[in-house]
Amino acid sequence: MTSPVIEIRDLHKAYGALEVLKGVDITAPAGSVTSLIGSSGSGKSTLLRCANLLENSQRGDVLFCGEPVVWKGTGHDRRPGDRAQLIRIRTNLSMVFQQFNLWAHMTILQNVMEAPVTVLGRPRGEVEEAARGYLAKVGIGDKCDVYPAMLSGGQQQRAAIARALCMEPKALLFDEPTSALDPELEQEVVRVIKGLAEEGRTMIIVTHDMRLAHDVSDHVVFLHQGRIEEEGAPAALFGNPGTERLRGFLSATVPA
Repeated sequence: MTSPVIEIRDLHKAYGALEVLKGVDITAPAGSVTSLIGSSGSGKSTLLRCANLLENSQRGDVLFCGEPVVWKGTGHDRRPGDRAQLIRIRTNLSMVFQQFNLWAHMTILQNVMEAPVTVLGRPRGEVEEAARGYLAKVGIGDKCDVYPAMLSGGQQQRAAIARALCMEPKALLFDEPTSALDPELEQEVVRVIKGLAEEGRTMIIVTHDMRLAHDVSDHVVFLHQGRIEEEGAPAALFGNPGTERLRGFLSATVPA
């Protein structure tokens, strides 16, 4: 049986005395889409950053394709203890942030090519061909030679997705990919994410967009105050929420 791409067991994360994650378990099988929903401050983005080892947790296990992260230190001093493993995991988990984080002084094509060439050491010609293909896939193949400031927010976010894809990752992590966009531009990005889900890409998505979570997810996790309050298939979670907290959250966030 194939190991999940990402597995998190009993994860605890605190900032000083503020406990943000209080024992969370998440499994992301290959080819699955998992959405994390919940109010601001529930721990969604922190969980995603812990999965990508951008944040250090104090307790619990993180496994990548069945391989547990090696830690050194304990408590607030705990951090990854194997640098080669850390680099290998991070380069196989591409993150798409709420803010697009494109290099302003590089063209869109250069932005997409930068990491595969400089981090992975792949041949420039091979990377350029792939980058142009991914930019075409997300619908902005004609924008290769322009700079980020010349694009709309939706186009910039699609460029960020192409950049993530060009790393050929085992999983894509999205942290509120549409929340900085106007509704019309948001739908451009949603269409791209839906297309990636249909391709069977492994994704974990932190989102405020309940329609997106419903439409693309295999599994939805509702976080409340650092714990998993409820989880399950989207049809069950959205159609028949089992807890009062989830019912209240959905009534406040799902359009009538």
